[in-house]
Amino acid sequence: MAPDGASKQPDNGTLVTRVMNVIRDRIGTRNLLAGDRLPSIRGFARQMKVSNSTVVEAYDRLVAEGVIQARRGSGFYVAPHTAPLSIARIGPKLDRAIDPFWVSRQSLDARPDMLKPGCGWLPADWMPETAIRRALRSLSRADDATLVDYGTPLGLASLRHFLSRRMAGYGIDAHPDHLLLTESGTQAIDMLCRFLIAPGDTVLVDDPCYFNFQALLRAHRANIVGVPFTENGPDVDAFARIAATTKPRLYITNSGLHNPTGASLSPMVAHQVLNIAEQHDLIIIEDDIFADFENTPAPRMAALGGLERVIHIGSFSKTLSASVRCGYIAASPDWIDGLTDLKIATGFSSPNLSAELIFAVLKDGTYRKYMETLRDRLARTMTITETRLRNLGITPAINPDAGLFLWCRLPDHMDAAILTRNALSDGVVLAPGNVFSISQTAGNLMRFNVAQCQDERIFRVLERALEK
Repeated sequence: MAPDGASKQPDNGTLVTRVMNVIRDRIGTRNLLAGDRLPSIRGFARQMKVSNSTVVEAYDRLVAEGVIQARRGSGFYVAPHTAPLSIARIGPKLDRAIDPFWVSRQSLDARPDMLKPGCGWLPADWMPETAIRRALRSLSRADDATLVDYGTPLGLASLRHFLSRRMAGYGIDAHPDHLLLTESGTQAIDMLCRFLIAPGDTVLVDDPCYFNFQALLRAHRANIVGVPFTENGPDVDAFARIAATTKPRLYITNSGLHNPTGASLSPMVAHQVLNIAEQHDLIIIEDDIFADFENTPAPRMAALGGLERVIHIGSFSKTLSASVRCGYIAASPDWIDGLTDLKIATGFSSPNLSAELIFAVLKDGTYRKYMETLRDRLARTMTITETRLRNLGITPAINPDAGLFLWCRLPDHMDAAILTRNALSDGVVLAPGNVFSISQTAGNLMRFNVAQCQDERIFRVLERALEK
């Protein structure tokens, strides 16, 4: 056997690189912070199943790169200036086609000539741009404070009063002072994660779920656990079993028009989930971003269980404008007070101009009429798109009542990631199922945005991709 100091083994360079990458990963994911002591050479060698000399060489190279520091007689420590957080390093290394960031990056960076049936928003020419332009003209004549001053921490009072009345229509009792405006629905969830969880806490999500829930939770170093999702909501038996065994802190879901399936929560499942949450002291974040697309409102857990255990959030990026960022959080008074402090610490105040613009459009009867027309248009488009997909052998796994999305099964057990790569080469951005699945069990499924499926080229590309 070679002595412990022998460093000329054929695979030693590979082993050194592997040890270095493990340390880099721990620093990149914040498992090791600036000033933290690294594992001892002997202990880390045992853990990595390598020789002591391999770890010595790896640490020496990291010192040379400035990643770590050596302190005589004390060991090795993370350097004061560490690399930025690398979210991509958190969680399993996945093919980019099934990475939670993939659809967002491809859709947001797409060339003007590319088609995006995999994205999560309406085409620009479907949005109420006339109402937005009218509101902008009105705001240009607003007083100086509206145009240039900071907003209050809670956000525009008139918009909060409007939202309070709107929530009452869903049976949610949310006083205007128990509402906090945010820059978006994503920021709302980010703030709630900062406020409610610590690294390592378990958070439940639907499987499948909106892929950015996963990305956000990984950024907060949460332990993400998926609950199988059905056409009526989460599988209640699985939910109860997982809640009992994992002791989760949060559950994040959509009650109405779930993303990506388009399903809606049934009253019975809603009551059962709330009972399980009560038993296990579980907080529910209910993302209601698709509320205005519903024809018949699904039950809201914030209405059935109140705001002591359920936090209700939403935004207007899907129905009004993705450029005018404005979301909201409805929660218990104690939580709103703490969240307000957090908002001041991280964002200082509310974007007053955005809130004024959103309120100017919402209070006008034009918005109500626009949404009525939009729901009818989406219903027609849903029928046409479903028919065209069925003709290709792509069939809905769930039949939604309304909304943007069709959650479909591909023919002949085809891998959605392969289909996605083939379509991308022809300028079409798709959303493969495993992007949404924490368990990676949706490889034969795909989400289609029916509003983005109006171009004939999409179906020609799909047909060619299915034949490859």
